[in-house]
Amino acid sequence: MLRKTLTSIQRRRRQHFSSSSSSSPPPESPSLYSFLKPSLFSHKPITLSPQPPPTSKTLTHDQKSSLESTLHHSLSTRDTDEAWKSFRSLVAASSLPDKPLLNSLIAHLSESNTTSPHRLKRAFASAAYVIEKDPTFLEFDTLLALLRSMKLAKAAFPALALVKCMFKNRFFVPFDLWGNLIIDICRESGTLASFLKVFKETCRVAIDERLGYMKPDLAACNAALEACCLHLESLPDAEDVIELMSVMGVKPDESTFGFLAYLYARKGLKEKITEVESLMDGFGFESKRVLYSNMISGYVKIGDLVSVSDVILHSLKGGDCSFREETYCEVVKGFVESKKVKSLATLIIEAQGLESESIDVDGSVGFGIINACVNLGFSDKAHSVLEEMIAQEGSVGLGVYLPILKAYSKEYKTAEATQLVTEISGSGLQLEVEIYNALIEASMTNQDFVSAFTLFRDVRETRVTDLKGSYLTIMTGLLENQRPELMAAFLDEVVEDPRVEVNSHDWNSIIHAFCKSGRLEDARRTFRRMVFLRYEPNNQTYLSLINGYVSGEKYFNVLLLWNEIKGKVSCAEAEKRSKLDHALVDAFLYALVKGGFFDAAMQVVEKSQEMKIFVDKWRYKQAFMETHKKLRLPKLRKRNYKKMESLVAFKNWAGLSA
Repeated sequence: MLRKTLTSIQRRRRQHFSSSSSSSPPPESPSLYSFLKPSLFSHKPITLSPQPPPTSKTLTHDQKSSLESTLHHSLSTRDTDEAWKSFRSLVAASSLPDKPLLNSLIAHLSESNTTSPHRLKRAFASAAYVIEKDPTFLEFDTLLALLRSMKLAKAAFPALALVKCMFKNRFFVPFDLWGNLIIDICRESGTLASFLKVFKETCRVAIDERLGYMKPDLAACNAALEACCLHLESLPDAEDVIELMSVMGVKPDESTFGFLAYLYARKGLKEKITEVESLMDGFGFESKRVLYSNMISGYVKIGDLVSVSDVILHSLKGGDCSFREETYCEVVKGFVESKKVKSLATLIIEAQGLESESIDVDGSVGFGIINACVNLGFSDKAHSVLEEMIAQEGSVGLGVYLPILKAYSKEYKTAEATQLVTEISGSGLQLEVEIYNALIEASMTNQDFVSAFTLFRDVRETRVTDLKGSYLTIMTGLLENQRPELMAAFLDEVVEDPRVEVNSHDWNSIIHAFCKSGRLEDARRTFRRMVFLRYEPNNQTYLSLINGYVSGEKYFNVLLLWNEIKGKVSCAEAEKRSKLDHALVDAFLYALVKGGFFDAAMQVVEKSQEMKIFVDKWRYKQAFMETHKKLRLPKLRKRNYKKMESLVAFKNWAGLSA
């Protein structure tokens, strides 16, 4: 029957869609609150104060003009209550204000930025009254504004009642103007099934009245079918919708067949599903992902997990297994709740046997299932699936490992992640460098330096051409955690690897960190190692060493450093790399004066004068007075004449002769 209905081009009418105008009772006299049922706007019925029967009286032209003028002024000043009072006075006399003024009132009451339930009731009541009194007075735009406000207020029942009023009074507004709004209102309020009645009545009008503009579009047909299949789970209603689509010439799409597939799977009608799949081929649909996804949902719903597995494997055979995360989450929930973790492992192993070798890792069934486990908070189940796959001696692809690694990284379980990486490498699989970088960063954040080093060694053994990212991550992390000894060891390990760009800055960072922590001997050894490996020290190198030596009162080491550098700054070629600047002159002078090496201090002074570097003598006067103010020249002359001359020269330069 389904095949006949979907492929039929005959235009038929159902008996229960015949016009009901001949059997309708005579219309009742409208009143302002005819359609205003309080329960439409609240789950709890509200009792309105009973209104006395309106006393119909004819207004004179002047009286009507006065009320309309008051209404216009009230709308201009946004006096809602006064505007409503004027409108009611007109209605009591069975009169309506002119069309623009009437629509302005309803639009004012429907304003979404100020809508309250009370104002929305008034908008609904006035619109319903006008539709029953004279629908030609109501502009389409005004009706749409009211429906949009109902959508914001999630007022599904009033919106449906308004549509019912429209049909009752043969006020046929083109479906494409209001249909999607009603669908959205019903869907967002969880009452999509309520749209089905509206849909059927709209179809009746479109067919019986021969009004093409009332014909629901494909989206509306699918919404009605969704209500039948997913909410009501009613086969007769679903078949009615399909027949109406055929009568109106609406061509189905993937979603149409998907909803039917869900319902047939839910009811266990596998022969119907075969028919639907065949029909999709007849219509020329290339992708059946929506069909298979809905079938899976239906089978999960009834706990038929064997059929779930069959659908996934069947989709692989057709090369159309690109399920979304939502589908995999449904699958995982179904298997986990049924305690069928072993079956999940079996499914992945069988799927891997059918998947193309060129499939993207994150497009594999294994990735989809394990990723869903992780995202649902079933990390322990993900591990269980992995262990079961190994127990079944099935091959484990990267798609299974990656979600677990990402979960480890997110949870900073870096030791476990490193162990898993070792297993992956041992199995011959190759991880992307981005995975290594993420895990190394997580390890450094977690201060798990052992894991970071292990991961870096692992990635070095691959064919990765660029290791700069992970190298900098480790060096920066060690520096931030003040672990210069690890930095030095790490640098020694990678310094000869051409894929790592080591420069003087890296050595300077280590030397600075050692000096800052008072480990001056380690700083000196690092400096020597740096020079030995032909990395050129620069001003920052020397500044870190000088400041470290001064802090430890190792002034003789500063003298040795000056003797080393003064030769370089004397050489034109070396001067380009290690050029004296104000900071370096200041550091050397201060340290040499504090240490009493005045000959070297004057060498620095001479060099600064040659290079026209300004020197603030006051700072070195202070250093001398703090350290050497008790130094006596006669005693010094007897012991070391040359040192005495250097001292005299310094005092003369610094202005200490007096």
